[in-house]
Amino acid sequence: MLRSLFSGISGLRAHQTMLDVVGNNIANVNTTGYKTSQTQFQDTLSQLITSASSAQDGTGGTNPAQVGLGVKVAGVTTSFTQGSSQLTGRSTDMMIQGDGFFVVRQGSQSYYTRAGSFDFDSTGQMVIAGSGALVQGWMAVDGVVDTNSATSDLRIPTGALMAAKATTSSIFEGNLQSDADTGTVLTRDVTVYDSAGNESTVSLQFTKSATGWSVSTDGGTTSTAMTFAGDGSLTTPTSLTASGITVDLSTITGFAGVNTVKVLSQDGYAAGTLESFSLGSDGVITGTFSNSLKQVIGQIAIASFNNPAGLEKAGGSLFQTTANSGLAQVGTPGSGGRGTLVGGSLEMSNVDLSQEFTSLIIAQRGFQANSRIITTSDTILEELINLKR
Repeated sequence: MLRSLFSGISGLRAHQTMLDVVGNNIANVNTTGYKTSQTQFQDTLSQLITSASSAQDGTGGTNPAQVGLGVKVAGVTTSFTQGSSQLTGRSTDMMIQGDGFFVVRQGSQSYYTRAGSFDFDSTGQMVIAGSGALVQGWMAVDGVVDTNSATSDLRIPTGALMAAKATTSSIFEGNLQSDADTGTVLTRDVTVYDSAGNESTVSLQFTKSATGWSVSTDGGTTSTAMTFAGDGSLTTPTSLTASGITVDLSTITGFAGVNTVKVLSQDGYAAGTLESFSLGSDGVITGTFSNSLKQVIGQIAIASFNNPAGLEKAGGSLFQTTANSGLAQVGTPGSGGRGTLVGGSLEMSNVDLSQEFTSLIIAQRGFQANSRIITTSDTILEELINLKR
């Protein structure tokens, strides 16, 4: 049989694979986070007809004569170029701007994806919409995330509780008028909380006498004279204790003209329940609670690879590691060359339809040309058989 028959068959097979790859790319033109694939060809073994020879005295060298035996698919590579952004407005939709993959878990197996269309199940676990794969990250403990610990399932249950915190300190600021009338009394109340979140009031009373200002706590039972330096800064007392709470007075001044002394802050709060959350570009999930406070709930993990093209597609827009992808290097968004996160957006497929349709034409013509090799070879064989007649 003619070698060209087998070359033509190999060409049909290779271009059929190319058609399959192009068809899959076009089918996934609207798949979130999809990464396009390309087919590479390479020739197969070549049959040596005449070996090369070196130059001799009076005779030049000759090149080898070889006949190729066809083509084969060298590989199907994945392009991880950035896809366009699609604004969705959903707080649970996230896009990676740059390199990296979301880390998810199904059973005991870890997978990686660029598709950030997330949702919550009935238990508050963050999952990939459709597949239910569990999104991985770090849960915060009292608002603090330890990214050095192992990743775990992210859980953001509606109505999550922020525990109450007892007030331990308070800060006052402003000015006490040095030329105020004798007998001037200023009362400033600060709302404080106990460990159960119960609210109460602690009052400080500032009284101007002929010798200067004094501050009273605990209903006036304890009074302390206040002294100021020549530059108006408070000398004593810079702090005091009221109802077991440390009160910082160090920023109060004693200039003439106005009384502006007031409560700046206190560190306690009542308990609250989670009402909403937001996502930062660093993957930090911050919850807003019914007590009007915000607290970090967790942080999403991002994985990077030395060779992303070595990942294996596992279906469902998921990838899994292979021997040539390298191990997943898990860290926070924006660190170690990993991309940042954009909330309320999804990464669209990076399929270029104009390129795919061009590749479709190339594959079609390649398939047709190889089929012509077979029909032409068949015609020659027919002529050979007809010699017998």
